[in-house]
Amino acid sequence: MAKPGERNLITDVPGLTVGNAGDARALTGVTVVLPERPAVAAADVRGGGPGTREIQVMDPANLVDVVHAICLSGGSAFGLDAAGGVMARLASRGVGFPVAGHVVPIVPAAILFDLPLGDKNWGEDPPYRELGKQAVENAGAGFALGNAGAGMGATAGPLKGGLGSASLVLDDGIAVGALVAANPTGHTVMADGRTFWAWALERDGEFGGNLPPQRGAADDPGAVTSAAGANTTIAVVATDAKLNQGQAQRMAIMAQDGLARAIRPVHTPFDGDTVFALSVGQRPVAGPADIARIGQAAADCLARAVARAVWLAEDAGGVRCYRSTLG
Repeated sequence: MAKPGERNLITDVPGLTVGNAGDARALTGVTVVLPERPAVAAADVRGGGPGTREIQVMDPANLVDVVHAICLSGGSAFGLDAAGGVMARLASRGVGFPVAGHVVPIVPAAILFDLPLGDKNWGEDPPYRELGKQAVENAGAGFALGNAGAGMGATAGPLKGGLGSASLVLDDGIAVGALVAANPTGHTVMADGRTFWAWALERDGEFGGNLPPQRGAADDPGAVTSAAGANTTIAVVATDAKLNQGQAQRMAIMAQDGLARAIRPVHTPFDGDTVFALSVGQRPVAGPADIARIGQAAADCLARAVARAVWLAEDAGGVRCYRSTLG
């Protein structure tokens, strides 16, 4: 039976580290996923207001077939600068493609909207490039969740959002993990204010030991009000199975269903929901049935990661967290 890995983090997938960096005054931050070796990657974008960088480079029809990092950032479009900082720090380490006497790392990125929280009066010098560099320096197998990294200024409907992660090790040893900066327009909790939409997927009390919902708990939790580009959930799923780009793309597509299991509504016109998929290992896959199992596990991990992000978040910027609303 599949069970969470030792840390219940995406870094239970061997060959991955994750680094966070944040600006406490601005209530914003950056999270970087670093593979030990260049990784096969893909992406799936479902939201109506995405902010991304280097997405097309992962198209199987194009030349480049691996990436050197994935960058998730707050800051709306300003946050895309974080990937430049990640590139600069990786290049200084000699990580990237050798091109005409230079080293060029490939760092796809996605951003979320967290401008309302904190003091973001930074003038002409947004902090994201430096935060990207710091996140690379901070990378390791263990990392903070909740109000951390790209989730520092996140909100989840009416609640404080955050950074979440979860993992599963399948019965044949294949590891699958998810990392999410949960900042959705939609709700992660049912109308009762207590039950996570992802409650049935919880493992070992990882988001509070939710009981089955009471009758009526799954009613519409309330109207969604937002503005274009004002939210977005961004995520990375990974496995140590050896996938090609097409198979990684299918993993990313299936993983999006994890957002649908944890957020209602999801993929709205106001969100830029984007999921990256990474293959960082050499475990063989036998065929489409294996890809289906891996994709299913990625979706479940991503749903759990969303709930963990909200469960572990703390009050910030005038927005109450889930635990503080329970009384």
